[in-house]
Amino acid sequence: MKLNTMACIVLASAMALSCGKNKEKEGEQTVGAVENFEYSVDQFADIEVLRYQIPGWEDLTLKEKELVYYLSQAGYAGRDIIWDQNYKHNLAIRQALESIYVNYAGDKETEDWKNFVVYVKRVWFSNGIHHHYSNDKIKPAFTEAYFKTLLEATKTNLDAGIVAILFNDVDNKKVNLDLAKGLVEGSAVNFYGDGITEAEVEAFYNAMKSPDPLRPLSTGLNSKVVKENGKLVEKVWKSGGMYGQAIDKIIYWLEKAVTVAENQKQADALKLLIKYYQTGDLKTWDDYNVAWVGATDGNIDYNNGFIEVYNDPLGHKASYESVVQIKDFDMSKKMEVLSKEAQWFEDNSPLMPEHKKKNVTGVTYKTVIVASESGDSSPSTPIGVNLPNADWIRAEHGSKSISLGNIIDSYNHAGGSGKLKEFAHDEEEVKLEEQYGELADKLHTALHEVIGHASGQINPGIGQPKETLKSYASTLEEGRADLVGLFYLYNPKLQEIGLVEDWKAVGMAAYDGYIRNGLMTQLVRLEPGADIEEAHMRNRQWVSAWVFEKGKKDNVIEKVVRDGKTYFNITDYDKLHALFGELLKETQRIKSEGDYNAAKQLVENYGVKVDQAIHKEVLERNAKYNSAPYRGFVNPYIVPVTNDKGEVTDYVIKQPKTFEEQMLYYAKEYNFLPAVN
Repeated sequence: MKLNTMACIVLASAMALSCGKNKEKEGEQTVGAVENFEYSVDQFADIEVLRYQIPGWEDLTLKEKELVYYLSQAGYAGRDIIWDQNYKHNLAIRQALESIYVNYAGDKETEDWKNFVVYVKRVWFSNGIHHHYSNDKIKPAFTEAYFKTLLEATKTNLDAGIVAILFNDVDNKKVNLDLAKGLVEGSAVNFYGDGITEAEVEAFYNAMKSPDPLRPLSTGLNSKVVKENGKLVEKVWKSGGMYGQAIDKIIYWLEKAVTVAENQKQADALKLLIKYYQTGDLKTWDDYNVAWVGATDGNIDYNNGFIEVYNDPLGHKASYESVVQIKDFDMSKKMEVLSKEAQWFEDNSPLMPEHKKKNVTGVTYKTVIVASESGDSSPSTPIGVNLPNADWIRAEHGSKSISLGNIIDSYNHAGGSGKLKEFAHDEEEVKLEEQYGELADKLHTALHEVIGHASGQINPGIGQPKETLKSYASTLEEGRADLVGLFYLYNPKLQEIGLVEDWKAVGMAAYDGYIRNGLMTQLVRLEPGADIEEAHMRNRQWVSAWVFEKGKKDNVIEKVVRDGKTYFNITDYDKLHALFGELLKETQRIKSEGDYNAAKQLVENYGVKVDQAIHKEVLERNAKYNSAPYRGFVNPYIVPVTNDKGEVTDYVIKQPKTFEEQMLYYAKEYNFLPAVN
């Protein structure tokens, strides 16, 4: 599970901040060690591209640096996969756009060319022609006729039918969650072949039975479903199969990583990942995840594979991603307290007794230093990750929760939006946010990842959420984890275990920020008239809208209109805490019992439709701020240093100068797939 940047900030320095902002303790590894570092690389459309540092790199051994290098190369090797997964024509389109960008020698001062450059950057950022967050097709701000002149001027070939798609309404939505349009038929994502319906896919996978019902395989995770001779078949993503050319490169670098693994457990996990890529076998994928969860020693860790299913409207297919990380031991040690208290949080939650875990197993929480990201994690990155996703593995073997410390640091250094006073109800709310908001956000992220995703259990005989809750599974899970965090943010336990100095003030700041974001400020990411599609945005709205409605009787959250501006003011934090607990109990019941109808009603009634009057107002109030609603990153280059004999003596870090420099470099160095797969 991922936590994205709209959750604001992860717990990278919570303990220092609880004693005063930016206070550092002697001997701690701090993030952002280079002074005068230029964090911002570029800004265009609704996007700002940032850089991040890798503090402590010089303290790693040569062998550790070599491991990071090999794992990073493995991650980049699969870059083309996410492009093809996102849309079947993306690779052909990218090749054409890059050919024009590099070779065009005409007038580059025209508005048309400038708009073309912005379009290319938007496509690069989204790993395809659909917006990385809204899933809407990115519309060029230049004409089809102009684009054809660019193709001709640069002798670039692109099928006329694909050219037309860039400008028409075909395949307008990458991931469609509107049931009326058909979840499969209405989605452009490249997980299902033409002419396949949702009903056919569900029947196909319902007919598959896992050998061990108590440990169900992640059926459909690593394949595209197509129709051959009237029957559905899977094109498995593996060596020798679909995406085989890129996967072979991934395997090549993973095999090198095995040779410099820090310990046997790490090496054994890597070998299982290699075997999985070679065979495509989902039992091997489970074996790998069990081994990976158990490999907790050492300085280096990683995520690599087909992992998150947010881009599949049916929740079967996983997108390719890679994150390579170096452990920040000082901060991780501070946060071990949450992992150790996981059972207390479970025992004292408002869940029905039968939905509570009797033994919360092996939740590890670490703050890490990111060294590289690829696939679905780049350029747009998560800020927190909890893996693996299989519920039975979490229950029996535990999970790893991480927060990406240097990513968070870059967000902080790049500056905030300055919009707090515009949307906060009063000075008290502003002061709470300024004093406690950052810590509240970080703690919410930690509770979401460590306690939230690890809590609760599914009733015996009930299928996995992707089978029972279908298109609502992802947003229900993210909302459930959010609710766990919200319930415990307003609790003296946090002060008892030393995470905060004033639990009530931190909790109040957390509640203010969540409601303000869920009901108003996150709407800056939507186009006028649009519904909410993205799972995290949906969950923030349905959580906020539900407690707002249920609290109307007691005026728990009042809607205030002052000088033509709308505000939401919490009048009773205790009652809001109780409402969060009530909704958590119901959300866990829905997951535990596989109650599809209740999930549908909760999400559709509270999480999809937007109050258009408030949306219009929010956009107008936000227009005065020159800040991008979305941010992402370029990756530092890890460069080998060799001696006269050609032996590698070190690996150094170099930063890319521009966004386009890195995108063109990646296209040249990691272009392993054909345009059509």
